[in-house]
Amino acid sequence: MKLLRYGPVGAEKPGLLDDQGRVRDLSGHIDDIAGDVLAPEGLERLRALNPDDLPLVEGKPQDGLRLGPCVGLVRKFIAIGLNYADHAAESGMAVPSEPVVFNKWTSCITGPDDEVLVPKGSTKTDWEVELGIVIGAPASGVGKAEAMKHVAGYCVVNDVSEREWQLERTGTWDKGKGFDTFGPIGPWMVTADEIPDPGKLKMWLEVDGKRYQDGSTETMIFGVAELVSYCSTFMTLQPGDIITTGTPPGVGMGQSPQVFLKGGEVMRLGIEGLGEQTQKVGNA
Repeated sequence: MKLLRYGPVGAEKPGLLDDQGRVRDLSGHIDDIAGDVLAPEGLERLRALNPDDLPLVEGKPQDGLRLGPCVGLVRKFIAIGLNYADHAAESGMAVPSEPVVFNKWTSCITGPDDEVLVPKGSTKTDWEVELGIVIGAPASGVGKAEAMKHVAGYCVVNDVSEREWQLERTGTWDKGKGFDTFGPIGPWMVTADEIPDPGKLKMWLEVDGKRYQDGSTETMIFGVAELVSYCSTFMTLQPGDIITTGTPPGVGMGQSPQVFLKGGEVMRLGIEGLGEQTQKVGNA
């Protein structure tokens, strides 16, 4: 299934994408794509529905019909840094011996095609296409062998980052990662049964038509199961939590000379089987 949320900002309704690429309304069955709806039992109830029996939503998704963040009421937005060896190299950093974990504030989450805003005073706003893991069953201290049972599905994430605040100021990376609009997710969450191997997905990102990132999840250092297991060591992962898993090379910081977003650009990005995002870049 491809689950999504559609409609105006703050008033999104739950839906799914049918086989013909049309949105079907789920609001007669669930309140939101959130919480226990994403647990195994909740997803099974949705799978039992016949999409043809659901109300058809007028408009073409991402072309007149706005899609919101594909998951609502996200409680934790966890991010993994330097999870691609070639990205670590372009960043001038050592390959980590275990996952680098930081937070993106949930207030940064936006729809897949909503405007991304360069913060006031920013000189180093950057892009990162990433695979997002959506948690289904609660996970606390789970082993790697059991971890995939706790995954509801996957989505595209643009881990927008302000590099000066992330790397050149004191303290943790979090400051440069959680500005408003820095977390587009979607266009939809694809349930895990439709992605048999999340470690073999092509991914890409373009700015104003120039392709900067052209990679694959095959080069991740720590895979999905290991990341879910690792994060569950330090916290209880809850339904609807998102783990965004790192980016391949091609970020602006890694260019020579470096390239950063100033406002006025258009970003396009996508992951094989998970859809695409398009964001105009504005100024806060």
